[in-house]
Amino acid sequence: MEKTSRAGRPRAVPDAAPELPPREQILLAAAGLFVGQGFGGTSTRAIADAVGIRQASLYYHFAGKDDILAELLNRSVRPSAELARRLEEQAGPDPAVSAAALYALAATDTELLARAPHNIGSLYLIPEVRDPRFDEFRALREELQEVYGRLGGKAGQLAPGANAVPASVLGALLIQVVEVVIPLRRLGGSELPVEPAVVAEATLRMAGLGPAEIRAAAARAAGLP
Repeated sequence: MEKTSRAGRPRAVPDAAPELPPREQILLAAAGLFVGQGFGGTSTRAIADAVGIRQASLYYHFAGKDDILAELLNRSVRPSAELARRLEEQAGPDPAVSAAALYALAATDTELLARAPHNIGSLYLIPEVRDPRFDEFRALREELQEVYGRLGGKAGQLAPGANAVPASVLGALLIQVVEVVIPLRRLGGSELPVEPAVVAEATLRMAGLGPAEIRAAAARAAGLP
């Protein structure tokens, strides 16, 4: 008698990206479920079903959904944190280069958040992220915020008449300006709900720069790596 193969589960993720390896398909499916129905309301079985694999196969790649969320969060912030380090090192103490570096960082960070799978940034402030299992993510985001503050403080030296804001406060303000893309995506559903240049200019205005300094910083930012 001829044997027939048993059909697998229908995949919820993958027709759009069937070339992705299983680990990437798990991350993509989990991102959609975490954002769509909440982290607490999503089980590893639901993620496995969405990908079209068995739950045991999911555990081959991840120990559990906490590990999946940690990977998604780390991926969403790590490129910006690494870029921030490079730009700050290149800027040194020079206020003009710092302004250009802040512009470049804010523009790139905005675009990365705007294109993160399923708007994963909307999970940054869920209660579970305060758990020690997500220490790496929180450390990376804190480092990024501190660089925003330092670059903004140096850039502000171009406008000596501006009110000085402590770097720690300025960093918190600037990163919030950039992360406005997260609720904008949630409201509008657009992949790129705001132009990165608009956000970058807003960060420089918050640092105290005027139109002429902002134009110069934008032009100089184009030459930064």
